[in-house]
Amino acid sequence: MKSVAIYCGSSAGTDPIYTSVGTQVGQYFGSKNIDVIYGGASVGVMGAVANGALSAGGRVIGILPSFLSVKERLHGQLTELHTVETMHQRKQLIVDLSEGFIALPGGFGTLDELFEILTWGQLQRHHFPVAILNVKGYYDHLLGMIDHMTKEGLLRPSNRAMLLVSDDIADLHEQMLAYEPDRVEKWW
Repeated sequence: MKSVAIYCGSSAGTDPIYTSVGTQVGQYFGSKNIDVIYGGASVGVMGAVANGALSAGGRVIGILPSFLSVKERLHGQLTELHTVETMHQRKQLIVDLSEGFIALPGGFGTLDELFEILTWGQLQRHHFPVAILNVKGYYDHLLGMIDHMTKEGLLRPSNRAMLLVSDDIADLHEQMLAYEPDRVEKWW
């Protein structure tokens, strides 16, 4: 794995653990020479991830729609910055540059990115690992809903198995490296 997309909030949240873990995640991948691909902001969990990777000597590539450059406060120290026009272009370029995807705590945008990349994997538009770093149980309720979807027969167990989960970044990275996608075409 040469690059990883980090989906996370441009807000810091109410608990400092979110930005602290963001910094740790950035440092972890930066120290392993794995490029961090993310939304381009200097604030919130996003900014913490970028700052962590940069502090460890890593490469950080930001993709930011021009209309968000003021709201999310563009990070001025990135290795590369790509400015795009739309959110769709942002998400596509993040996918094009990444070999794995991790969701940290975030809001609607983070969930949008997570579920879109999971859906693309389910439809075999990519074969890369998709993961959640479940900081302080942040995603417990969402994971419960996903398990309920599987139990009710609306999500295949093989598709549920595509989503890797851990509360430890080293463990999550190991799961991602060991990930074997299901390449069998399945059409309902």
